[in-house]
Order: sequence, then C-alpha cells, then structure tokens
Amino acid sequence: MGYPDTFTGFCVDGPKSWNKFHKSELQPKPFGDHDIDVEIAACSICSSDVHTVTGGWGEYQGPLCVGHEVVGKAVKVGVHVKNLKVGDRVGVGAQVWACLECDLCKDKNENYCPKLVDTYNSQYPDGSWAHGGFASHIRAHEYFTFKIPDKLETNVAAPLLCAGITTYSPLVRANIGPGKKVGVVGIGGLGHIAVQFAAALGAETYALTHSPNKADDCKQLGAKDVIVTTKEGWNEPWKSKFDIVMNCADVTDKFDMSAYLSILKPGGDFHMVGIPDNPLPEMSAGLFAGGAPKLTGSHLGNHQEMDALLKLAAEKGVRPWVEVMPISEKNCGEAFEKQKESKFRYRCTLAGFDKAFGTA
Repeated sequence: MGYPDTFTGFCVDGPKSWNKFHKSELQPKPFGDHDIDVEIAACSICSSDVHTVTGGWGEYQGPLCVGHEVVGKAVKVGVHVKNLKVGDRVGVGAQVWACLECDLCKDKNENYCPKLVDTYNSQYPDGSWAHGGFASHIRAHEYFTFKIPDKLETNVAAPLLCAGITTYSPLVRANIGPGKKVGVVGIGGLGHIAVQFAAALGAETYALTHSPNKADDCKQLGAKDVIVTTKEGWNEPWKSKFDIVMNCADVTDKFDMSAYLSILKPGGDFHMVGIPDNPLPEMSAGLFAGGAPKLTGSHLGNHQEMDALLKLAAEKGVRPWVEVMPISEKNCGEAFEKQKESKFRYRCTLAGFDKAFGTA
C-alpha cells in the first residue's frame, strides 16, 4: 500500500533483538479533522527510545517503531486545523493526543491527561496504535504539532521536541530566571540542553558531573562553573545554595542522595527528568526533615511551553549538539548501540529520510 493508507518505519521485533531494525508497514490511526500528517525529514534518538526497545520500561509486541523527536513537512491537514498548513516545517514530540476536555487538559496540563497517547507504543481510545518517528510519516493531533522557527536548523531542532521540553518545562514552572541558582546533574543528551535553557532564562547555572573532561563543554554551554561529584566532600561548599537541581542522569540508583539533597535551599527541588530503569536509593524521612528539600519529577510540558521554548531557542541560540547519521537499518542499530553506551556528544539525529523512504 503506502502513504496515505500506511506508513513505513524502521522497527524492532522485541527486547531480545532491540538493535536489529528492519522496515515494516505501519497502520496509522484513522485521519481526523484535527490531525496533521508529517512527512519526516529527521528524528533524533532519545534515551526513552532505548529504554523502550531494550525492554527496560516493560515488554512490548513488535514490530515497534520508536522515535519522538520529529521534524518534517506537513503534507496533509484536517479540515478543522487552524494554525498550520500544508508545506509548513513542523515538529512532533513525545505526545500526539490528549482528550483536551478533562480538568487537567483545561488547566494546561494536557501532558498529564489520564487518556494521553504517547507518540509510540501507545493506543488511541478507538483501539488504533500510535507509531514513532523513525518512519516515512507520522500522524498527530494539531495541538501536539508545532511550527519550527526558521532560525532553527532541522537536525538541530529535533531534540528540542522531547529533550528540550522535558528540561524547559520544569525550569519555567519553578520560576527560574535572574537571581536563581540552578544545578544540572548529568551532562549528556538531556543535561547539555538543560544547562543551555537555564542559562538562557537568566539563571546562574552550574553543571554537576562525574566527568571532569566535560568541563570545557559545560562552560561553552553556559555553565558558570563545573562541580565534579566524584571528589570527596564535593557538596560541602554548596550546601543550601541551589533553588533547583535538575537530575538528567540515568544512574540515580547509585547516588548518595543525602549529598545531592544537601545542596538545595529549604524548599528547593531535586527534580527528576531522567527516568532510570532502576529505583531510587532508599531514603529516610529524616533526610527530608533536616533541610526541607523536595523530591519532584515531571513529564514533558504543555503546548504553551513548547511554543515558548522554540521561540527562546531561536532568539537565544539554544542549540542541541548533534551528530547526524543517515537513517538505514544498519545505522539505526549502530546508533542505538552508541546511545545505550552514551557515546554521542551529545545527541544523534537520524536524517536522510527522503532517500530511505522516498517522498509522498
């Protein structure tokens, strides 16, 4: 068949063959009046993709097409779509639908809608399945499809659709700006973007890392200084200094949480945006009573925050650092293996979709 009846995607069959990609036909949901079809030009790899295909976040039935940092061209728009048109360069992140009717949705918290549909490995109310962005096309509701500013290059803009909003939303919801002090733990795919957004919002920003060799990168990204967390007593000079510490690391289960929580001001947040496979270390109630830190987390952000993020990125020069690879079965496997080992500096965007799939 092919578009518009079916899409084509690079898929895996299960956790045991997570790095063996093959082309497969995908059946999208029925096209609705508020839907947009995007012919994909680029899609970046997110750690969520790796957690999913390896089975770290649970079993799944293949063929599964992941990918939720998508940039491409709108090629079909529903009759009720208001703000986007055919030909627009648009992005789709990690959510493609919500009911937009419940109390959470009406309160601009559609990213917590109990009926939300993730971009892949997720089912719509009608029983159809959502398919991810390592594919020829993606179908999404207009509310979760965003026009990409001209100043943002396609391959660089792609990680903003998930990693960007994941780090930007909690910063603005914590009222981060001038006069605030932000720490970012884990300078990788998420963290290197979090540092840039915290700095772009005007906060005094510090990078916390166990890799001293990343110090120059951190300062280029906008960090005022770098705190190396492998040094004995690293936290002592920083006790009660930070308004928020954003954890972007994937190994929180190995953290000395008392040290990390000690650097927060009373009422400050140790905020989780990285979601590791393993649980957090055991913590006593006394750990929180002593300095009144908060342990918080979040999932993506809302429509208004995504619009503001893209505008800020264009104006302030927030640019994910990406390595670009042409999409293919071989490159998907190799890229996912490198992502699993954290070998990119700091994101990988798969591009060349026109050559892999042709054009509609």
